[in-house]
Amino acid sequence: MKTHASASSVIHAPRRLAMRAAVAAGLLLSFGCMAQSPAPIKIGVLNDQSGIAASLSGQGSVVAARMAVEDFGGSVAGRKVEVVYADHQYKPDVGSAIVRRWFDTEGVTAVVDVPSSAVALAVQEVTRQANRVALFTSPAASQLTGKACSPNGIQWAQDTYGMANGAPPELLKTGNDSWYFITIDYAYGTATEKDARDVIEAHHGKVVGSVKHAANAGDFSSQLLQAQASKAKVIALATAGDDMSNLVKQAAEFGISGHGQTIAPLTTAMFNAVHGLGLKSASGLVFTESFYWDRNDKSRQFSKRFLARHGTMPSAIQGDTYSAVTHYLKALATGVNPMDGIAVVKAMRDIPGDDFGSPAKVRVDGRVERDLYMFKVKTPEQSKYAWDYYTLQKTLPAASVTRAPTTECSLVKAL
Repeated sequence: MKTHASASSVIHAPRRLAMRAAVAAGLLLSFGCMAQSPAPIKIGVLNDQSGIAASLSGQGSVVAARMAVEDFGGSVAGRKVEVVYADHQYKPDVGSAIVRRWFDTEGVTAVVDVPSSAVALAVQEVTRQANRVALFTSPAASQLTGKACSPNGIQWAQDTYGMANGAPPELLKTGNDSWYFITIDYAYGTATEKDARDVIEAHHGKVVGSVKHAANAGDFSSQLLQAQASKAKVIALATAGDDMSNLVKQAAEFGISGHGQTIAPLTTAMFNAVHGLGLKSASGLVFTESFYWDRNDKSRQFSKRFLARHGTMPSAIQGDTYSAVTHYLKALATGVNPMDGIAVVKAMRDIPGDDFGSPAKVRVDGRVERDLYMFKVKTPEQSKYAWDYYTLQKTLPAASVTRAPTTECSLVKAL
């Protein structure tokens, strides 16, 4: 017996075919869009979101990184660029775990900022193993370009050598030849004091004593009394963040500067501390920084936009984060694979850097060579407008504040 299609099935067949064709076309379009929309490039800001360095890095570094991305157009080599962030809690294991997760499962190609030398040293190794990129704009440990150097790491931050060879030699030239250290009891403080001691002794100065303090100590009266009793001409503060602010504030309350002793902070960023203390307490402080919002037209233009978004002028760490991320994006724009960290860092070495109008060069050991600046905090009477805190004492040429490449670094040794 023959079977015959019903009239209704014959009538609806063209419609079903049309629907199937539409679905197929939709799937092809969907797959085409996917092919045309590659995964975004992600930059991870790893820092202190709530602790002693939150005002120096924290959300401000996230803002700076996002501004760099936006100013670059929001994409590079046809891929959208995103910025993510996390808090390492000053724990190397926490920081390493975050970065490893970012690299392994979340598509992050570079990590930036990383206050805490101990965390940075751990992150350096994770980044090397994953062949991604680390842009260190906070940690000052010179080991990052020495024994612990990596073909995947760049230290944009002023390091302990730069701090030691910045303001201290200038102070020594003016007869400040006896020094006492108040030093935070972790890797950053130890390295800073060591490098500064070497410089002081090389310039025929003398270190008459030192004392440690714990992180987040709060009360520094014991350390300050010992420093005051030492009669040293300079009291060097090898600490950072809120501890630095509290030390300077309490030193002012003790009237130390008024008794002829100079307070010399040795740190990567003092601006937020000066802002919090006020010029009455901070005036007269002398130190070295890599960035100041009011240094030139380029720094002012960036800083005023940052202020509108974040509510404060940028710290040196936040300014350096903007510069480092911008330079990273320039390297990616050459077409290098962002998943090949060694190739990206090589491209960053090959491209001239721009540090808000001043040259910056990435060396084979990961050290960024650039000028630093010696500032003195103004008195309230000298300040003429909002955020007008510093007087530039001297531009310190890169050659004088950058350690020569050392064979402690395997990359240098291989040359």
